[in-house]
Amino acid sequence: MNSNKPALGTGFKALLLSTAIAAGAVGMSAGHSGLNFVTPSFAEAVKVEAPAAFSFGDVVEAVSPAVVSVRVEAKLQPANDQLEGEQFRRGREFFERFFGEGQRREFRRGGPGNEGRTARSQGSGFFVSDDGYVVTNHHVIDGGTTFTVVLADGTEHDAKLIGTDERTDLAVLKVEADEEFTYVDFGDSRPRIGDWVVAVGNPFGLGGTVTAGIVSAHGREIGASRYDDFIQIDAAVNKGNSGGPAFNLSGEVIGVNTAIFSPSGGNVGIAFAIPAALADEVVTDLIENGSVTRGWLGVQIQKVTPEIAESVGLDIENGTIVTSAQEGSPAADAGLQSGDIITEVEGKNIKGPKELAKTIAGYEPKSDVELNIWRDGEQQSVTVTLGELQQTADASTPAKPGKAKMGRLGLALQQSPDGLKVVEVKPDSPAAERGFQVGDVIASVNGTDIETRKELRNAMKAARDQGRKSALLQIERNQRTIFVPVPLQRG
Repeated sequence: MNSNKPALGTGFKALLLSTAIAAGAVGMSAGHSGLNFVTPSFAEAVKVEAPAAFSFGDVVEAVSPAVVSVRVEAKLQPANDQLEGEQFRRGREFFERFFGEGQRREFRRGGPGNEGRTARSQGSGFFVSDDGYVVTNHHVIDGGTTFTVVLADGTEHDAKLIGTDERTDLAVLKVEADEEFTYVDFGDSRPRIGDWVVAVGNPFGLGGTVTAGIVSAHGREIGASRYDDFIQIDAAVNKGNSGGPAFNLSGEVIGVNTAIFSPSGGNVGIAFAIPAALADEVVTDLIENGSVTRGWLGVQIQKVTPEIAESVGLDIENGTIVTSAQEGSPAADAGLQSGDIITEVEGKNIKGPKELAKTIAGYEPKSDVELNIWRDGEQQSVTVTLGELQQTADASTPAKPGKAKMGRLGLALQQSPDGLKVVEVKPDSPAAERGFQVGDVIASVNGTDIETRKELRNAMKAARDQGRKSALLQIERNQRTIFVPVPLQRG
């Protein structure tokens, strides 16, 4: 054997080792050496099992054909050199200044002499019947003379105005066509905070736009009207979405989009919708009668505060205090008086002025309703035959002048034919803290009419003797009546 020849085993083992590593062989023997080569083990990459697919696709596919764009045109007077006619400004300032009103406008000139000038606006709406009734906002159609409904597929139909209700910002149009339209229903249940909501509409003129979010709150009051009771949602709603529907995942309309909170004019995640229950009621009236009739009581009212309740011996904070009953109104005819606190209507607790207004409005005119009131330290029952709500004027007595020295409350008073007039309010006094103003007239204390300072002192003493911590003063201010509780001191 040639000793200079390389050992076959060494080279073979080297080759085998490299081959085993490269090939990832497992359990391969290295000849007579007794070595075993095993492939290294590596951890698997992280993977997450995908959840069951969630999509709004089914509800959007089902409801989208029922949602329309609403185009409104109004003829402006030829002599009007302003871009917008008065009819397009009425009632819009509120939505534009604070909420970013949901419309886009164009202005077009007509023929020679600029006659036939028109203004155009756009909003959203939706069918609520297969024969062509369309719901939208009052502020979308307000001032319009020609209305066009544009379907999701681009088909256009002329429409006529059936009725409108400015107080709830709702309106109904009617499309006359020989076809059946896809329509949606109002939901009959109140959505929970946190429930999904899908908004479909015509933002910025981009018809058929869909956004999604959740219900953020109920009962929002935004200063639009006495009937404020909005649902707040965070689905993106922009200019042009006004009058469009907000859906739940069952494809039911839970609200009609009407306003957005938007300092910039665009979506910031806060939108307001008219609740389905209210919209359904108003829309039904508009379709059947062309207008909405509401019960009318004829009172000026104010919220009952804990101090007011304590000052008259009422052990609950709910209720609404009557500041005045309009002359000739149902309230006056039934004997309601300034200072009465309405606690119930037909057995329903009344928590405040807005609830009273909405509750009374829900009754038909000429309905007899029973009111529970707090008067002279006890509960009483009064039956009122309601009138029909119309534009009414305030009913209160104008203040007249008077004077006196500064009192313990921080008021200087002067006797007048209607009571004691405030001629000076001391800064940082109890009176200043409670909002007394120069010109206020104190008409009564705890229901007792006041004409002189002596009568004021006697009425305050009587309240103290009854164990009251405060007395309720009836104030006449700028032809309005308000009630102010003031603290009582011993001695």
